[in-house]
Amino acid sequence: MHRRSILWGTLSAIGAVLAASRADAATEAPPQKLKVVYHLDDLDKVNFVIGNIQNHLDGVGGPGNVTIALVVHGQALKAFHSAAANPDLSKHVARFTKDGIEFAACANTMKSQNIGLADLLPGFAAAERGGVVRLAELQSQGYLYLRP
Repeated sequence: MHRRSILWGTLSAIGAVLAASRADAATEAPPQKLKVVYHLDDLDKVNFVIGNIQNHLDGVGGPGNVTIALVVHGQALKAFHSAAANPDLSKHVARFTKDGIEFAACANTMKSQNIGLADLLPGFAAAERGGVVRLAELQSQGYLYLRP
């Protein structure tokens, strides 16, 4: 009789622990939506970074599951000049803009290249205080920094 009491007591305790762990799992908050900023300044990496962003969106199940920003400065900005942009890049930027991806162009680079926002593909906003400042601002807001 004593053995049965110990057995039932042990089984009851295990059941209580399992029930409590299931209740904790049910009340846990869903994972937080990640925020990511991509840093692009190398002209040779434009297509690679655009591909990374597409892979990122695909990997998380679409733009509703991640917040992405792209900060462009230096020579890489030349690829986004509307007069010189290749059609595939233009399509990606248009689709990404519809998906809510932020495109920021360094104002210092724009000045050095003697261009304005109207000269870039639609969807860009100027990072008025500079691309590196915009990167730091986004990181201070919890964005994860990626520089492919």
